[in-house]
Amino acid sequence: MKALPNILTSARLVIALFMFVALAAAAGGVPWLSDQLSVEQCMSLERWAFVAFVVAAVTDFFDGWLARKLDAVSIWGAILDPIGDKILVCGALLGLMALGPNPLVILPAGLILFREFAVSALREVGAGKGVKLPVTLLAKWKTTLQLVAIGAEMILASWAAFHLPTDASVVTPATYGAHALLWLAAVVTLITGAQYWEAARKALV
Repeated sequence: MKALPNILTSARLVIALFMFVALAAAAGGVPWLSDQLSVEQCMSLERWAFVAFVVAAVTDFFDGWLARKLDAVSIWGAILDPIGDKILVCGALLGLMALGPNPLVILPAGLILFREFAVSALREVGAGKGVKLPVTLLAKWKTTLQLVAIGAEMILASWAAFHLPTDASVVTPATYGAHALLWLAAVVTLITGAQYWEAARKALV
């Protein structure tokens, strides 16, 4: 029973990989496969990618909750959990950009990716010198905000696949809302990145 949190975390890695491949295939980026897919099959892949994203995002909450509930916090879980988060976020953003370039998505997505890789490198350097960078409360909210914003962008990018209304009265506010969430997530992401950078700088001086 105590292995359940780590099983959920490992499952998130697998589900995130499936999500990215599904989005890449729907975008025409998988050799020998994408050319054989019909429009309806591509739309189906987009829907399944979104379902996979939601399932993976839910596991992000439950693995940590179960680890504390079952007193099953482990070093392996502490290593896998942030990796799973970053693979899910980065895979979803790359998949979104593969579906079609959108100027209002590319910049915040790029900033989020830059921060995630930079903080990962910072943690690795710090760990080698015995410096720990614990996850802050704002960073936890950052992850939640990222997941909500990316989920909204995935729905927006796959609007036709979900057979949603095409009226401007529905599409326009949905578009502004999704983009606003992603930009907000990018800003909060950069703020937490600056906080980690400052903490690491002070610890390594």
